[in-house]
Amino acid sequence: MSKPLRLVFAGTPEFAVPSLAACLASGVEVVAVYTQPDRPAGRGRRLAASPVKQAALAANVPVEQPETLRDAAARERLAAYAPDLVVVVAYGLILPKTVLALPRLGCWNVHASLLPRWRGAAPIQRAILAGDSETGVDLMRMEAGLDTGPVLLEARTPIAPDDTGGSLHDRLAVLGAATLAEGLARLLRGDPPAPTAQREDGVVYAHKLDKAEARLDWDEPADVLARKVRAFDPWPVAEAVIDGERMRIWSAQAIEGDVDGPTGRIVAAGRDSIDVATGAGALRITELQREGGRRIRVRDWLNARRDGVAA
Repeated sequence: MSKPLRLVFAGTPEFAVPSLAACLASGVEVVAVYTQPDRPAGRGRRLAASPVKQAALAANVPVEQPETLRDAAARERLAAYAPDLVVVVAYGLILPKTVLALPRLGCWNVHASLLPRWRGAAPIQRAILAGDSETGVDLMRMEAGLDTGPVLLEARTPIAPDDTGGSLHDRLAVLGAATLAEGLARLLRGDPPAPTAQREDGVVYAHKLDKAEARLDWDEPADVLARKVRAFDPWPVAEAVIDGERMRIWSAQAIEGDVDGPTGRIVAAGRDSIDVATGAGALRITELQREGGRRIRVRDWLNARRDGVAA
């Protein structure tokens, strides 16, 4: 009887948890899980385990949390697990060439875009910001470059007009796990997916999100601002000054047509929404958050205002 395939999984955030579950259910032997060290979280800033660490401990899988994989001790520790395959999903640490070369079957990565478009750290949000109509996940064989390796399997999904960074994240996490499960199943039955080199054209980088990007500029077109509201939900959340008050904006849509008055001015107020003039059209806001407050519907904000809203 042949020995089961030995797999090391490396991942950190919630996005990686379904992929870890797919590995655990695949028939391979998950011999260790690598994840980022515990970090301060919450108002008390207490050290908190990553979602992947929590899932690994619940499954009784050994957990490793090195600060880096670049030193010899960390590499020797990984080599001691004798992995046939390493699967990486949003791990957050760079794998040096010596680590990439360690498993006999190489290293696989689940990436949340249709490569070579949106290589890098924030492919989900960048796809929404750019107005892409479609995205997906690629199961890729890792190499030294940033998301440059050949693609093993790909799955696509449309980006809906109401998709947020959060909703698309959750859907791609499930899709990525299913794609990984298919790859592992093919590997185990002796029919591994064939690598296909990425196209040389169409390379776009998904740079890490910066909190400053979430500040809305009313001189921009309404459709651009609406995409920012969706992309930055649930983090870092779009914010803007409305009627002299800085607020977070959680839900909004673009309204086409000419708008009278300067940008940033409230030009209409209904029972459930307010329209704010932009560089092209208006942004209709339905859900917001005052500083120090909770997320509320616009109707509740309007009802709380003693002076009403000037249209």
